[in-house]
Amino acid sequence: MATTEHSAEPAGGPPSTSRPSPISQSSPPSPLSPPPGVERLWLGRVPALAAEALAHRRLLDGAESARLDAFRRPVDRDAYAVAHVALRRLLGERLGLPPEAVALTRKPCTQCGGPHGRPAISGDPVHFSLSHTEGLVLITLAPVPVGADVENLPSAATVDEIAGELHPGERAELAGLPAGERPFAFARCWTRKEAVLKASGVGLNEDLARTHVGAGPRPVQVAGWRLTDVPVDPGYAAAVAVAAVP
Repeated sequence: MATTEHSAEPAGGPPSTSRPSPISQSSPPSPLSPPPGVERLWLGRVPALAAEALAHRRLLDGAESARLDAFRRPVDRDAYAVAHVALRRLLGERLGLPPEAVALTRKPCTQCGGPHGRPAISGDPVHFSLSHTEGLVLITLAPVPVGADVENLPSAATVDEIAGELHPGERAELAGLPAGERPFAFARCWTRKEAVLKASGVGLNEDLARTHVGAGPRPVQVAGWRLTDVPVDPGYAAAVAVAAVP
């Protein structure tokens, strides 16, 4: 499935020390309307943005640069570069900082308490989530905890392999569909589920059968969260979950 992170963007001119570099100078994002509770929803198409993102890798910190260099497949490297350069620019714009000055930290792991939980900004002035899959990047910013996920459609074999791990209601929905409709319904279900689990900080450490989000045309709402499907390019599914506040 997609490479996802709880937490990149087209490059403009050299970053300024007094203001963040602009967001919109190359390959403008698709016109995605943020769902209620979300400040910013950004969709980037990797093939159009990869060369520029790699040319501006200086905006990344040491850990991000090391991870970028570790990718063996160019398609994975490119998606990571686009995602993390864009994330830094979006956060820099939001915080009034140069992108390279944005200091990312890690929340404690929800399972063991170690310093390897979801990425965050110290003090949580803004919450964010990012997801990238082959070809697309999705990033969201919000004033409250938020999770985003984008996936390309899986093969029928992948659906058959993983569907049995889902909530019983989701399994039943998938089983009732014609074979040709199952990959999209499965991806729709998976992105909803991962968006909620990322927003809550649990990630895929939780049993996939526990949280019921549905595989049908509309998501099943989860207590404490607003769950929304995101319209993206054909061949993909995406979703965003944001904390519901009174």
